[in-house]
Amino acid sequence: MANTSSGNLNLLKFEPKIKILHYTWLAFFISFYVWFNHAPLLASIRETMGLTPEQVKTLLILNVALTIPARIIIGMLVDKLGPKITYSTLLAIGGVLCLAFATAQDFETLAFTRFLLGFVGAGFVIGIRMIGEWFPAKQVGLAEGIYGGWGNFGSAAAALSLPMIAMWFGGDDGWRYATGLTGIIAMAYAVIYYFSVSNTPKGSTYFKPKKIGAMEVTSKSDFILYSIMQAPLFLTLGLLNWKLGPANLHMLSAPISVAIYLGLALIYSYQLYVSYSINKEVFSREVPEMHRYNFKQVAVLDLAYLVTFGSELAVVSMLPLFFMDTFGLSIVQAGMLASGFAFMNLVARPSGGLISDRFGRRPTMLIFLTGLAIGYYAMSQISSDTWLPLAVIMTMGCSFFVQAGEGAVFAMVPIIKRRMTGQIAGMVGAYGNVGAVLFLTTLSFVTPQIFFLTISGAAIFTIAVIFFFLDEPKGQMAEVLPDGTVQLIDVE
Repeated sequence: MANTSSGNLNLLKFEPKIKILHYTWLAFFISFYVWFNHAPLLASIRETMGLTPEQVKTLLILNVALTIPARIIIGMLVDKLGPKITYSTLLAIGGVLCLAFATAQDFETLAFTRFLLGFVGAGFVIGIRMIGEWFPAKQVGLAEGIYGGWGNFGSAAAALSLPMIAMWFGGDDGWRYATGLTGIIAMAYAVIYYFSVSNTPKGSTYFKPKKIGAMEVTSKSDFILYSIMQAPLFLTLGLLNWKLGPANLHMLSAPISVAIYLGLALIYSYQLYVSYSINKEVFSREVPEMHRYNFKQVAVLDLAYLVTFGSELAVVSMLPLFFMDTFGLSIVQAGMLASGFAFMNLVARPSGGLISDRFGRRPTMLIFLTGLAIGYYAMSQISSDTWLPLAVIMTMGCSFFVQAGEGAVFAMVPIIKRRMTGQIAGMVGAYGNVGAVLFLTTLSFVTPQIFFLTISGAAIFTIAVIFFFLDEPKGQMAEVLPDGTVQLIDVE
């Protein structure tokens, strides 16, 4: 952001909450740096490993697949264990997986470690709970926007720096040294983060969910909607299984593919049982008004994040190769130009949060998603005949609306139900990865131009859903202290 201070949020005043913000966005930055360390190096990986075009597209899809269940799991863990230990552990494990990817000698190992590295993408959820604990409602949108935007810039930093680092090491193994270095950085920062932060301000209570395993809902209709909204998470994993199975890439045999389908069906059935076990009381008695929240809000935010962050993940993954193949650029040039899409995170996502704080969550989302739809339509017109500077400007303009929309979504997440912020953020974040898998799968069958048009169409549908179904949180939310007393927390 141009100014170091916005309202009462001075980023150079190192009071405790500002320190937490800086430590946490840097943790997110490193997680994204690791998560997307392969994208700007795909051309080198493709050449040295002898990968086919289908194998390259498979790596792109695998990178975002595991993050779907991972964000749900991490959301539960952060609500139960706290952000401090959860973030530190995730970064340490991610660093080890990164070294395994860097030393892979065949496509199977490369694909498996890339799949596991998708777990690192769940780190975003952890910081949402941490920032929500440290900042009041009037600042939380901006703070979450800075956290998400500056941390998200890790993908742009990877696109800018890793090709040059790989060239500096040189040779066929340059990409291995570059990706391995990101893993070492992640493990080092895991230690720093653990010893530098605390879960809440001094004297504050860290509210935990009463039960873990599924989200708590507060009405029968909310339980039905929650059950429906869990289905796409499993269907998307089924789509990935189909893509990797005998009907397409032949990476999985028919028996294994069928077993995965059955496993997903069983897990979904079991998850519905767990959800009922945790929420069965809503079928026998009414939840007091002060303790209710509207799950419809979560469902709408799911769809909004599917289009915003889902499209960002997909575009960041494919854009370096798109620029390289469309304009005949070198790998370094393509990586630098493609980084413009993620570069806008520095300004756009905080702007989305700030505008939401000032002018309301719902109208802000509607405006930014409209800009997103127009932006992707414009990108669908890019071809080899397009003036390159104009293509870059169109890309960055679209990017602003994408990431500002993400900021608007997560300006609302922490003010729905405090003790379940991690789980809500986990579900909304998982839908971002659902979008990424859907859009990247679409890309594997169509041209980039049709790919961009598909995202634009999805945005138009989501705009209608927000217009008719999203309500602004009002007043206060209630949480119960360990001694049984009720604490009211402002949400506006």
